[in-house]
Amino acid sequence: MHGPIIPVAPLLSVSALKKAVPGGRVLFGDLDLTLKPGEFVAITGESGVGKSTLLNLIAGLDVADAGSIAIDGVALDSLSDDARTLLRRDRIGFVFQAFHILPHLTLAQNVALPLVLQRGSSSDAMARATQLLDSVGLAGRGPDYPKALSGGELQRVAIARALVHRPALILADEPTGNLDPETAARILDLFAKQVRVSGAAALLVTHSSVAAAVADRTMKLTREGLAEIHAV
Repeated sequence: MHGPIIPVAPLLSVSALKKAVPGGRVLFGDLDLTLKPGEFVAITGESGVGKSTLLNLIAGLDVADAGSIAIDGVALDSLSDDARTLLRRDRIGFVFQAFHILPHLTLAQNVALPLVLQRGSSSDAMARATQLLDSVGLAGRGPDYPKALSGGELQRVAIARALVHRPALILADEPTGNLDPETAARILDLFAKQVRVSGAAALLVTHSSVAAAVADRTMKLTREGLAEIHAV
């Protein structure tokens, strides 16, 4: 006899979120979103509708005008700035559109940085960084510095860094935007595998229909909020 089905608690809960830009123009309002562990969701929408802003709000890098965001049941607005920073460091992996790769560190040091900030073993951090660089097609490039890389290669370093500490929530802003189709497909597969293996949740902002097709669900962001446009 099977026992009762225990519902899986959301890893990310966003409720009635509203954000306006200076001048009063509303980017979006009454936005609701729930992600469960192991779920991979893509968000599309017109340029300027607020897709990157939504990721920044969820990461605690920006503050909403109304509504709530909770990660693992912890409401972001209940946390101090320091506590939000720790949550972001330990539980979130973020791929920024602008990469934010530190030029004075080697590629391996850049990728290992989230683990170093968690005060783990330096040798373990570098070993994990080397493994992730290999998985994004940059095997043997760990000792190189960012200035030696193309934009597409820097994007792959940013992706490796976002995954290195096995985050519970992965936020990715156009992670395949500077990549050739073959590399993009490999990166998307890496994201999907990370989500499946670790039970993380991933939220991917993209203009690419190919990228969106890899996700479990695809949603379109408008001023009214999010609308599901595709389900697998």
